[in-house]
Amino acid sequence: MCGIVGIVSQSPVNESIYVALTLLQHRGQDAAGIVTVDDENCFRLRKANGLVSDVFHQEHMLRLQGNAGLGHVRYPTAGSSSVSEAQPFYVNSPYGVTLVHNGNLTNSVELKEKVFKTARHHVNTNSDSELLLNILANHLDHIPQDHLDPQDIFYAVRKTHNDVRGAYACLAMIIGHGMIAFRDPFGIRPLVFGKREENGKTDYMFASETVALDIVGFDFVRDIAPGEAVYVTFDGELYSQQCAESAVLNPCIFEYVYFARPDSTIDGVSVYAVRVHMGEKLGQKIAKEWADEIDNIDVVIPVPETSTDIALQIARVLGKPYRQGFVKNRYVGRTFIMPGQAQRISSVRRKLNTIKAEFKDKNVLLVDDSIVRGTTSEQIVEMARSAGAKKIYFASAAPEIRYPNVYGIDMPSRNELIAYGRNVDEIAHLIGVDKLIFQDLTALTESVQLENLAIRGFDCSVFTGEYITGDITPEYLEKIASQRNDSAKKKREKQASNLEIYNEQ
Repeated sequence: MCGIVGIVSQSPVNESIYVALTLLQHRGQDAAGIVTVDDENCFRLRKANGLVSDVFHQEHMLRLQGNAGLGHVRYPTAGSSSVSEAQPFYVNSPYGVTLVHNGNLTNSVELKEKVFKTARHHVNTNSDSELLLNILANHLDHIPQDHLDPQDIFYAVRKTHNDVRGAYACLAMIIGHGMIAFRDPFGIRPLVFGKREENGKTDYMFASETVALDIVGFDFVRDIAPGEAVYVTFDGELYSQQCAESAVLNPCIFEYVYFARPDSTIDGVSVYAVRVHMGEKLGQKIAKEWADEIDNIDVVIPVPETSTDIALQIARVLGKPYRQGFVKNRYVGRTFIMPGQAQRISSVRRKLNTIKAEFKDKNVLLVDDSIVRGTTSEQIVEMARSAGAKKIYFASAAPEIRYPNVYGIDMPSRNELIAYGRNVDEIAHLIGVDKLIFQDLTALTESVQLENLAIRGFDCSVFTGEYITGDITPEYLEKIASQRNDSAKKKREKQASNLEIYNEQ
């Protein structure tokens, strides 16, 4: 769940990309990077582990010269958290190509073999994004003429679609030519573009969410369609073409539940409006299924901050007071995307504090966007108990998450998911609540479709175990479980740390 930005302008883009990345920081807090193309057709690159504000200082920004560039914030799901796997990636041949990627490829083992044997390219990292870059570069390299026209670009993207599987929203720059934006044939990960008129010329921008366009003065044009490629030359000429067969929109529904900012619009859908609908529908379910318990609930309290709009609607439907019972420390990252369990546990306590008066001697209904591993929910419940709550009800705005995600969300092993193999009462006991309720999947999908009836399907694999790319086997799931569980991550982090220490010496 990374965040990506690309701008082709008539003026320097370094500051605009930096500002846009700060607006996408919620999509990844592990690393950040910016690459620009300067007047001498050279890449200028800065990337490192850390938040955007920590990675880029004045001396870095001064070096990032040029009127076109890409930006990335990383949320690691494949590979490790080593700085060597921060994006953007680049290759020198052909022309010089650089790329940023949001998503996760599901055939990376096959691709690595193909890149080595067919393209004779060496891949330096375990990142599937570097593989994707090399696949694209290889297809560009097989185009005979020296200067690429738009149809050559679309041919290379079409061939890339044929090679790779999984979720990918990508931006790439080719020195001497322009910028390409393309999205997988299912549109799993989001990608939008906008424009800005300056001095009679048009600048173009691509980003994961519309909020990044807004902050730097670009007007939203539309979403990149599933399977589509949009090509902008460095002279500002824009071309687009559908490059995939049987492309159909199936966006990741978790974008609306948790990841995207509420002030963004994705695939024609206001994220804020979806969360309001989610609260309305969950409130109606609570009123129906807990009819005998409603009178016992004294107050509705959200777990900040994705669930605040949801909780407000639940309170309205139930006719109960809405209160802010938790205060969030805004300088602690999102615990869901912390790389290890130990970090997630310590971060919850540093991230939230209770307003004890809102809990003391009350029966409270806590509302959260979802329950994944259950450790965060358990700690939040313990905090509510310590603040004096008598009885704790808990409502999840998403259904039970029972299956791993393979398209770019860090839900690696079903055994780490609290809902896997358990019913609602068993989950309630484990997180320590008196009563627990989950949103229905139909209600969740309807909450999105109320804003855009044209969306007929979604990636709901974390709830259903049905993977829309059709290539996910039990063996594949076992493999990623062994690679991405917390113990495996800890081992890779130690190896990466030792390597970086060695390199410094």
